Amino acid sequence: MWSKRMPELPEVETILRSLEPKALGHVIRKVTVIHEKTIKKPDPELFASSLQGQKITGFNRWGKYLLMEIGSSMVLVIHLRMTGRLIFSEAGFPVNKHTRVIFYLDQGMEIHFQDIRKFGTMHLLNRQDLDTFPPFMALGYDALDSRLTLDLFLERLKGRRGQVKELLLNQSFIAGVGNIYANEILFKAGIHPQRPADSLNIQEQKKLYMALRSVLKSAIRYHGTTLRDYVDGDGNQGEFQNKLRVHSRAGKPCPSCGNSIVRIKQGGRSSYYCPSCQK
Repeated sequence: MWSKRMPELPEVETILRSLEPKALGHVIRKVTVIHEKTIKKPDPELFASSLQGQKITGFNRWGKYLLMEIGSSMVLVIHLRMTGRLIFSEAGFPVNKHTRVIFYLDQGMEIHFQDIRKFGTMHLLNRQDLDTFPPFMALGYDALDSRLTLDLFLERLKGRRGQVKELLLNQSFIAGVGNIYANEILFKAGIHPQRPADSLNIQEQKKLYMALRSVLKSAIRYHGTTLRDYVDGDGNQGEFQNKLRVHSRAGKPCPSCGNSIVRIKQGGRSSYYCPSCQK
């Protein structure tokens, strides 16, 4: 059974940081599209021809989306979905049955996009079209955006109803947080995942913000979480799975108080928490 977990903000940021120093400045000599449905815009033939001869000029990220800046006017928007991988390698890297797109670069280098489930997507857009790109129009601030200050976070929390775990997963509220990190953030903040968001007092709201930043930054330091498929741009697994305090630890002792971690279903996902530390 395949994992339903897709790369979250720390994994995409780790991929960006592993790709950027190696791929930046390279010229794309050729693009081979093996699985045409990966390419959403434009059509695969125009996609490949538009990239040919173009230089990779930058990398960026918004939530779970990776942005590769191409030349002076284009941006390649990549969503890895559940099992997408971007591997930077020398020429001759094996083309396996899960390889969907290959970018052949100058100096004998390549970037392979592998995707077991075939859910990953690529959109090649003009820069001026990013503001009207439908997925981006629905996204909130990136969870690590410097503009998302404590004051702005508190302001965005006002009037929010529903369970706080579901709010963290709402990409229009904050972009980049998925199930693993929502569980870890709420544990660090000492907040029960089923608490109504509008029931949090000001101190709990501040703890939530600090935990959000702390957990995501820590996960990036450990190169993300590998539970099954995720690897960085060099093909290396993450290490944060060894630092998880509640996620996937049902029945095991809480690292803070020793009581058993509990698992419940919440919005179709598994929530893990300590009933003593997160009342």
